[in-house]
Amino acid sequence: MRGAHGSDGRPGREHDTTVLRSSAEALPVLAQWTDAQHDVLADLGYEGERGALTTPVKITAGRRLTDDERAVNLLHAATRAPAERGNSLLKASFKALRRVSLCPWRIGAITAAALVLLHHDHGRTT
Repeated sequence: MRGAHGSDGRPGREHDTTVLRSSAEALPVLAQWTDAQHDVLADLGYEGERGALTTPVKITAGRRLTDDERAVNLLHAATRAPAERGNSLLKASFKALRRVSLCPWRIGAITAAALVLLHHDHGRTT
């Protein structure tokens, strides 16, 4: 199935890393966006792609994180927190956004409309 913006849809459910690796363009595009000061942040679902993405350091049994590893996790969480909070707020406010299997471009437009409604309901202008 071809999406509205020319992307091929993939049937069924797949792990995030599987989908990322199956796209020949994804990792090179991410590499273009990164440099020594700018990383692409990802959750632990992308742990195997640490060369292209910055993921938190996983806590393993019997080993404590070093201070540097804890600092990386704290900075990672603090940077991702506003987007995670926004996603949670939208899903809590609009039941239709909880289980979506649409083209990412289409759900983006629906989410943008939901965000406008949410801002209107709360009297926010930004």
